[in-house]
Amino acid sequence: MAFNILTAQEAAEMINNGDTVGLSGFTAPGTPKFITEAIAEKAVREHEAGRPFKINLFTGASTSDHVDGVMSRANAYNMRAPYQNVPDLRKRINAHDCHYFDRHLSEMAQEVRYGTYGEIDYAIIEAADINDKGEIVLGCGLGNTPTYAKMAKKIFIELNDKLPKSLLGMHDVYLPLDPPYRREIPIYAANDRIGSPILKVDPAKIVGVVHTSSYDCVKPFTAPDEVSKQIGSNVVRFLVGEYKAGRLPKEFLPLQSGVGNVANAVLYDLGESKELPPFMMYTEVIQDAVLELLMKGKCTFASTCSMTFTDKTEETLFGDIKFFHDKILMRPAEISNNPEVIRRIGVIAMNTALEADLFGSVNSTHVLGTRMMNGIGGSGDFTRNAYLSIFSCPSVSKGGLISNIVPMVAHPDHSEHSVDILVTDQGIADLRHKDPVERAYEIINNCAHPDYRPLLLDYLNLGTQGQTPHTLKAAFAFHNAFSETGDMRNADYAKYM
Repeated sequence: MAFNILTAQEAAEMINNGDTVGLSGFTAPGTPKFITEAIAEKAVREHEAGRPFKINLFTGASTSDHVDGVMSRANAYNMRAPYQNVPDLRKRINAHDCHYFDRHLSEMAQEVRYGTYGEIDYAIIEAADINDKGEIVLGCGLGNTPTYAKMAKKIFIELNDKLPKSLLGMHDVYLPLDPPYRREIPIYAANDRIGSPILKVDPAKIVGVVHTSSYDCVKPFTAPDEVSKQIGSNVVRFLVGEYKAGRLPKEFLPLQSGVGNVANAVLYDLGESKELPPFMMYTEVIQDAVLELLMKGKCTFASTCSMTFTDKTEETLFGDIKFFHDKILMRPAEISNNPEVIRRIGVIAMNTALEADLFGSVNSTHVLGTRMMNGIGGSGDFTRNAYLSIFSCPSVSKGGLISNIVPMVAHPDHSEHSVDILVTDQGIADLRHKDPVERAYEIINNCAHPDYRPLLLDYLNLGTQGQTPHTLKAAFAFHNAFSETGDMRNADYAKYM
């Protein structure tokens, strides 16, 4: 069958106030870029005419300015999930102009299938290729696409001519059965392929194809600064120590790495390490650093949900795609982040924290406990199930005005039960087999900035009750000092006693 060819504006006109839309992709790659811009334009027109227009939008993870940027500026969201990282959307969320719920990325697809969020009216899917049978070669991010395509009443395709058809074979499309029929996910090594290279949809649900031409527009990360480099060096030093001590197998183990400058710094340091063997990755996102590691042979295989490459690196990939074809595999988020698989194959998880407290709990999401930053993403999926769970952050921020090691985290995303290792530019705190007070001394002596160590020791000495000696009246003295004076070093416990 021949599909209707539409403009982005024609597609947007079919979407109505209150509709629920599911998008392909995971981060910017694989995310539609044109229909969402047309929906935002429609929202502006509707609002100017005095009519309500907001939709519910579900994605794989974060998107780009083509989606969350334009839609937020148009105030076109009623509900948004499960992750975001665009400043315009963050402002809407923190101003309560958008209902945002922060979900573990491995759970979103199955919750949609369970009916938790109601019906999906439309799926918008970016594709490199499609045939009349509804067989789709997806783009550079997979996300929750198989579920949104299955559950949607109607589907739009953005057929992007910047994506080579030779991406065929780099996807592993697998949809698990739902309880009580689900079986084990049959992945026993990071490079196991278990699904289909194409996404098959009912062609009758495809209401139109929009031809597009755009790279993913991933912004390049700034070069790692000295703090990021030191954190990266400390993480690698810890892994080398574990490897030499025999606490890691001689084959090493697959790695998961979060997103950002610190994550890239860790990966670059791993690439330079002569003491660690080549390794595979089982992760949710691979960045520019991973492509370099694959070319060097330091990383032998990368299982991911998204190839989050800058445009220049994406051109490198496409220009030599035969080389990378058997070295990269993209999976749906509920597989790339699947707790069963993470636990089975022994993933080493490396994620970033906004702040950590003296007893090992981590805040990944809320600045000063109230303002949403990005979301928990996949960190919880990996942290709770990893062979080793490593969190890293700078010891201080804003030139020392903020300590990222605090008496008590202002928002708990990961409890001390899930955090094995904490790393800052100051050093490494190994929290395994330590009671709460031992962990506190380990963190103060090895991870806290020297300016804050006396204050943190004073807090620890305040507590005399129970196994975890918090003094609740003074637990947020650091946060209160920053709110009141702009400097956490002004924390005064006596004010709260």
